[in-house]
Amino acid sequence: MNQKHRVLVTGAGGFIGHHLVKRLKADGHWVRGADLKSPEYEPSAADQFEVLDLRKSDNCLQATRNVDQVYNLAADMGGIGYITSSLAQISKNNILINAHMLDASRLNGVKRFLFSSSACVYAQYKQKNPEVTPLREEDAYPADPEPGYGWEKLFAEELCRYYWKDHQFETRIVRFHNVYGTLGTYDGGKEKAPAAISRKVALATDEIEIWGDGEQTRSFMYIDDCVEGLIRIMSSDYREPLNLGTDEMVSINQLVDMISKIAGKNLVKRHDKTKPQGVRGRNSDNTLLEKVLGWSPSISLERGLVPTYKWIEKEVKKVALY
Repeated sequence: MNQKHRVLVTGAGGFIGHHLVKRLKADGHWVRGADLKSPEYEPSAADQFEVLDLRKSDNCLQATRNVDQVYNLAADMGGIGYITSSLAQISKNNILINAHMLDASRLNGVKRFLFSSSACVYAQYKQKNPEVTPLREEDAYPADPEPGYGWEKLFAEELCRYYWKDHQFETRIVRFHNVYGTLGTYDGGKEKAPAAISRKVALATDEIEIWGDGEQTRSFMYIDDCVEGLIRIMSSDYREPLNLGTDEMVSINQLVDMISKIAGKNLVKRHDKTKPQGVRGRNSDNTLLEKVLGWSPSISLERGLVPTYKWIEKEVKKVALY
């Protein structure tokens, strides 16, 4: 992306969007951020930041004016507890955001639109074993995505395809596997596993609660790899969905051990099997990503967890002082 662009990042008040804005600005682009809220932990680096409800079509038209690229990261989402308990709300909100953002971008002459999908689109029947076979892009069909959030994301991918078929509107589709790092939500119910566990470890003295039996498996991608991947996918000529995640799979128990080691704590695990734990196993197959981009995420979980934990520990201590 040597050419400089005028870029809109929706969801710019959130974790990934905030980091993406910083990177795009560092690369010399003009950036507008849009979200329901400003970033929580530091000011946005955007040239303009507009607080807008993107469930409303007029606001989407306002947000997409005079830009040539849109990274549509705005979404109602969160950790497993949230997305399993708010199916109707999440589905409604995200359908409205994605449909209005696609159409507003087309009407305003945007040249390229990136949609942030999710590994939640993958068929649940392929994710019943902790030793899961890494998921390839074609494994989303025959469709059996996670209820609510997964179905909505899968349909929005199809909507992107329809906008290309009917309007020759250029779209890119990225399927995020779990993303973690600094400056992300770590409490309140919408946080993902690395942040939630980091918070619990920071607060723990003797034991830590784990949702499920801890044998469920996932892969986790550090935010710097995520942002690099987004920019490369936007610049590519590939219109079909691409995984964006690491293929370094660990169990939640192993993740707890890694974070506890960073913290210098020896904690007893207490498993709560009444809590939601999502699919039994999920990992990313990066074969197609590497073929299309000649690149794949490379920051190890062990390396990325160090700054993540230390930042969350500092935030937890700061809150405890008040």
